[in-house]
Amino acid sequence: MSWKLHIDKESLEKMHNHAEQDYPDECCGFMYGSFDDENVRQVTVIRPVSNVKPGDKSDRFQIDPLDYRKAEQFALLQDLDLVGVYHSHPDHPAEPSEHDLKQAMPVFSYIIVSVQDGVATATRSWRLDDEKEFQEEKVLEKIVNS
Repeated sequence: MSWKLHIDKESLEKMHNHAEQDYPDECCGFMYGSFDDENVRQVTVIRPVSNVKPGDKSDRFQIDPLDYRKAEQFALLQDLDLVGVYHSHPDHPAEPSEHDLKQAMPVFSYIIVSVQDGVATATRSWRLDDEKEFQEEKVLEKIVNS
Protein backbone atom coordinates (compact mmCIF):
# COMPACT_ATOMS: atom_id res chain seq x y z
CA MET A 1 0.00 0.00 0.00
CA SER A 2 1.11 3.51 -0.67
CA TRP A 3 -0.78 5.49 1.95
CA LYS A 4 0.22 9.09 2.68
CA LEU A 5 -0.72 11.49 5.44
CA HIS A 6 0.02 15.17 4.86
CA ILE A 7 0.09 17.21 8.07
CA ASP A 8 0.55 20.95 8.29
CA LYS A 9 3.56 22.23 10.20
CA GLU A 10 1.53 23.98 12.92
CA SER A 11 -0.50 20.85 13.70
CA LEU A 12 2.64 18.73 13.86
CA GLU A 13 4.29 21.22 16.22
CA LYS A 14 1.21 21.28 18.48
CA MET A 15 1.18 17.49 18.56
CA HIS A 16 4.87 17.34 19.50
CA ASN A 17 4.40 20.04 22.17
CA HIS A 18 1.46 18.13 23.65
CA ALA A 19 3.49 14.90 23.73
CA GLU A 20 6.43 16.64 25.41
CA GLN A 21 4.23 18.46 27.97
CA ASP A 22 2.46 15.26 29.03
CA TYR A 23 5.70 13.24 29.28
CA PRO A 24 6.23 10.81 31.03
CA ASP A 25 2.53 10.05 30.44
CA GLU A 26 1.00 9.21 27.09
CA CYS A 27 -0.90 12.07 25.50
CA CYS A 28 -3.77 11.71 23.04
CA GLY A 29 -5.90 13.78 20.71
CA PHE A 30 -7.84 13.94 17.47
CA MET A 31 -6.76 14.87 13.95
CA TYR A 32 -9.04 16.62 11.47
CA GLY A 33 -8.74 17.51 7.82
CA SER A 34 -9.81 15.77 4.64
CA PHE A 35 -9.65 12.52 2.73
CA ASP A 36 -8.26 13.56 -0.66
CA ASP A 37 -8.66 10.05 -1.98
CA GLU A 38 -8.45 6.52 -0.64
CA ASN A 39 -4.68 6.72 -0.20
CA VAL A 40 -4.01 10.38 0.71
CA ARG A 41 -5.20 12.29 3.78
CA GLN A 42 -4.69 15.86 4.91
CA VAL A 43 -4.43 16.91 8.58
CA THR A 44 -4.97 20.61 9.16
CA VAL A 45 -6.28 20.70 12.75
CA ILE A 46 -5.44 18.75 15.87
CA ARG A 47 -7.28 18.92 19.17
CA PRO A 48 -5.72 17.47 22.31
CA VAL A 49 -7.91 15.60 24.79
CA SER A 50 -7.20 14.29 28.26
CA ASN A 51 -5.86 10.82 28.79
CA VAL A 52 -8.52 9.51 31.19
CA LYS A 53 -6.93 6.12 31.82
CA PRO A 54 -7.05 5.42 35.54
CA GLY A 55 -3.71 4.93 37.27
CA ASP A 56 -0.40 4.78 35.44
CA LYS A 57 -0.64 6.62 32.09
CA SER A 58 2.95 6.00 31.01
CA ASP A 59 2.12 3.04 28.76
CA ARG A 60 -1.57 3.41 27.85
CA PHE A 61 -4.06 6.04 26.89
CA GLN A 62 -7.83 6.13 27.05
CA ILE A 63 -10.16 8.66 25.46
CA ASP A 64 -13.46 9.42 27.16
CA PRO A 65 -16.43 8.36 24.96
CA LEU A 66 -17.85 11.87 25.41
CA ASP A 67 -14.66 13.26 23.82
CA TYR A 68 -15.29 11.00 20.79
CA ARG A 69 -18.80 12.46 20.46
CA LYS A 70 -17.44 15.99 20.80
CA ALA A 71 -14.82 15.20 18.14
CA GLU A 72 -17.50 14.07 15.70
CA GLN A 73 -19.57 17.20 16.42
CA PHE A 74 -16.54 19.45 15.93
CA ALA A 75 -15.81 17.81 12.57
CA LEU A 76 -19.40 18.35 11.41
CA LEU A 77 -19.51 21.97 12.58
CA GLN A 78 -16.15 22.79 10.98
CA ASP A 79 -16.91 20.85 7.76
CA LEU A 80 -13.86 18.64 8.35
CA ASP A 81 -13.28 14.92 8.33
CA LEU A 82 -12.24 13.22 11.55
CA VAL A 83 -9.04 11.71 10.16
CA GLY A 84 -7.85 9.86 13.24
CA VAL A 85 -6.19 9.79 16.62
CA TYR A 86 -2.68 10.61 17.77
CA HIS A 87 -0.92 9.56 20.93
CA SER A 88 2.58 9.37 22.34
CA HIS A 89 4.87 6.57 23.41
CA PRO A 90 7.08 7.82 26.24
CA ASP A 91 10.56 6.26 26.02
CA HIS A 92 9.34 3.74 23.42
CA PRO A 93 9.40 3.61 19.61
CA ALA A 94 6.66 5.15 17.48
CA GLU A 95 5.32 1.69 16.68
CA PRO A 96 1.87 0.38 17.59
CA SER A 97 1.54 -1.94 20.55
CA GLU A 98 -0.79 -4.93 20.79
CA HIS A 99 -3.09 -2.73 22.87
CA ASP A 100 -3.07 -0.07 20.11
CA LEU A 101 -4.06 -2.74 17.58
CA LYS A 102 -6.93 -3.98 19.76
CA GLN A 103 -8.31 -0.44 20.13
CA ALA A 104 -7.89 0.62 16.49
CA MET A 105 -10.85 1.30 14.24
CA PRO A 106 -10.94 0.93 10.47
CA VAL A 107 -10.64 4.12 8.41
CA PHE A 108 -8.73 6.12 11.05
CA SER A 109 -5.08 7.10 10.81
CA TYR A 110 -3.08 6.63 14.01
CA ILE A 111 -0.08 8.86 14.58
CA ILE A 112 2.33 7.78 17.30
CA VAL A 113 4.91 10.24 18.59
CA SER A 114 7.94 8.72 20.29
CA VAL A 115 9.11 10.89 23.19
CA GLN A 116 12.59 10.08 24.49
CA ASP A 117 13.64 11.78 27.75
CA GLY A 118 10.95 14.42 27.25
CA VAL A 119 11.75 15.24 23.60
CA ALA A 120 9.62 14.21 20.60
CA THR A 121 12.03 12.26 18.40
CA ALA A 122 9.94 10.35 15.86
CA THR A 123 6.48 10.62 14.33
CA ARG A 124 4.94 7.74 12.42
CA SER A 125 1.41 7.02 11.22
CA TRP A 126 -0.41 3.71 10.89
CA ARG A 127 -3.65 2.41 9.36
CA LEU A 128 -5.42 -0.92 9.49
CA ASP A 129 -5.30 -2.96 6.29
CA ASP A 130 -8.02 -5.35 5.11
CA GLU A 131 -6.60 -8.07 7.38
CA LYS A 132 -6.88 -5.72 10.39
CA GLU A 133 -3.11 -5.40 10.75
CA PHE A 134 -1.30 -2.07 11.02
CA GLN A 135 0.52 -0.84 7.93
CA GLU A 136 2.66 2.28 7.99
CA GLU A 137 1.36 5.42 6.35
CA LYS A 138 4.02 7.87 5.13
CA VAL A 139 3.89 11.17 7.06
CA LEU A 140 4.67 14.24 5.00
CA GLU A 141 4.94 17.62 6.67
CA LYS A 142 3.11 20.24 4.69
CA ILE A 143 3.98 23.92 5.06
CA VAL A 144 0.79 25.91 4.73
CA ASN A 145 1.06 29.45 3.40
CA SER A 146 -1.29 31.96 4.96
